[in-house]
Amino acid sequence: MAKKPNRPSKAKKQQPGGTPATVALTAAGVTYTVHAYEHDPAHPSYGEEAAEAMGVSPERVFKTLVADVDGALTVAVVPVAGQLDLKALAAAVGGKRAAMADPALAERTTGYVRGGISPLGQRKRLATVLDASASEHATICVSAGRRGLEVELSPDDLAKLTDAVIARIGRA
Repeated sequence: MAKKPNRPSKAKKQQPGGTPATVALTAAGVTYTVHAYEHDPAHPSYGEEAAEAMGVSPERVFKTLVADVDGALTVAVVPVAGQLDLKALAAAVGGKRAAMADPALAERTTGYVRGGISPLGQRKRLATVLDASASEHATICVSAGRRGLEVELSPDDLAKLTDAVIARIGRA
């Protein structure tokens, strides 16, 4: 019996467009810059690692955190240089009490992995609060939806695309 010739496998090609976050930015016609860097799994802080790798001030690099405010998941976007004030977050969305969400629930709901959660292009759109300090900068960096990938854009564009409430929710 003759052997069949080897044929290239029919592997699926990766769809162009990047992450859901960059796809959402492109679809909205927003100006943005993508910054990629080699992620070190041993680094103790995803956000500080991003700031160091990009050579950007930690005050301009914002982390995306998911909290539970009175039973509703809420996204908080704060500078990596500080911490989230849970009481201020709850007040910003008219709630009484906030706590950090279960990481597995945050991942399932947003469609992103911890350390790569973006405020943009989430699987389920959540209420979002952007720390008011973002408006002090022409551009800020947030996760582009993957560890080792950041997107730089204007805070106004981020607020518009996420329907974010702007409030002082970060603390040093």
